[in-house]
Amino acid sequence: MTPVELSRTVLRATRRAVDAGELSVDVAASVEAGSVRVERPRPGGRGDFATNVALQIARAAGRTPRDVAEVLSARLAAEPGIAGVDITGPGFLNITLTDARARAAALVREIHERGRCYGHVHPDTGDVAQLHVPRDLRAAVLADSARRILRSQGVLVRVTCDEQPDPAWADAIDALDVRIDAYGRPPEPLPTLRPVPAPAPADAVLRLGRDAARWALLHPAPHDHPRVTPEQGGDDHLVQRESNPLFRVRYAYARTRALTRNAAALGFAADPDVDPDVDMEADPAAPLADALLTALGDYPATLASAARHRAPDRLARHLVVIADAFLAFQSAPQSATQEAAFAVLPRGDEKPSAAHRARLALAEAAGTVLAGGLSLLGINAPEFL
Repeated sequence: MTPVELSRTVLRATRRAVDAGELSVDVAASVEAGSVRVERPRPGGRGDFATNVALQIARAAGRTPRDVAEVLSARLAAEPGIAGVDITGPGFLNITLTDARARAAALVREIHERGRCYGHVHPDTGDVAQLHVPRDLRAAVLADSARRILRSQGVLVRVTCDEQPDPAWADAIDALDVRIDAYGRPPEPLPTLRPVPAPAPADAVLRLGRDAARWALLHPAPHDHPRVTPEQGGDDHLVQRESNPLFRVRYAYARTRALTRNAAALGFAADPDVDPDVDMEADPAAPLADALLTALGDYPATLASAARHRAPDRLARHLVVIADAFLAFQSAPQSATQEAAFAVLPRGDEKPSAAHRARLALAEAAGTVLAGGLSLLGINAPEFL
């Protein structure tokens, strides 16, 4: 069961509780007006997913969130695919699904089906946001990426800037592929994105090139100083080594593409629907696959958080988490004494198996998410690196 399917299941359980008279009719309108969001539990939490829907609808139900959670938990526990439901805190529902392998296959399948739109909200929500910035290069790049992320969440966005650009600034935002919809001070004050400016003129930023310059401005939190000049360590964004987070993210994507090409040369392709037919409990590399699946499963919530807080740095940091998890997964140490070695591709005289097709599907899913996330930051994902 994917997060989207689980969200629909929670909504269906709520409607049935209303139809059975267990919850007020007003609840139906309340839950339809909002979104039923399911997310991975926070560290220390229970289950596979959690939702705060009981807290959302408690007022409309005229009952405490805990009472509403009791009603919904009984109905959710009876749904196919759900092994159990725990109530924590004031009324959070923590949901455990039935089969870890089925959950993993469902997640990978969803990513393959949705492609780079995995984690996006469709159709548009009808919400409108205006992002206003001073005439500052970092603020403009941050607003441009925030616009892309908000659009992924179904929000219509307009980006405006205080002042008309001079020729040098106009060239800089054009070089960084930044879109500003209108210039001029608004008649009434607007909330304004004001990150710490880059401590260097625009030409010093542009010397990094489009992709590295955008990463240098977006990866640090808005209240942190970006590193752009050689003296500040800006050239670190250009080096091709593990110490460079941008390199790791782009290299991880390029590796996923290389695995797909190499698999095709060996005569097989990814298949997220096959049963890998290995003992995951006994496989020493299974925790690496679990870490990658967790990072991929958390991606939609990260996008939603980055949009809500106008914080592309949250997305950039999560892409690093996914890249590191993938690189650990695809380079898991092999042992000649272990028959179920956790290689993505066959080795030596080994024939491609269902396990290889399933692992390749997971690798391709990671690549899809990395490419989609980089595009929201306005950064290219290279097939070769």
